[in-house]
Amino acid sequence: MILAESRARNRRSRRRERIGRIVLACVLLVLAFLLGVAFARTLDERPKAGGVVTSVRTLTPLPQRSPVRTVTVTVTTP
Repeated sequence: MILAESRARNRRSRRRERIGRIVLACVLLVLAFLLGVAFARTLDERPKAGGVVTSVRTLTPLPQRSPVRTVTVTVTTP
């Protein structure tokens, strides 16, 4: 009698351990999936790079003075 009860307890204990491991594995898989979804959403929601910005500015030329003297250079050999 005692031996049969011991075997029955061992079977129940093994069954509980197996079910516990399966439940733990399922919970870990769900957590990994949710982490992947959160990471993907983070990548999708990051700010986009700025577009091209064109800036147009008109510059007015500075007043020019006439040269004080003119120099002519003559080259005789090519």
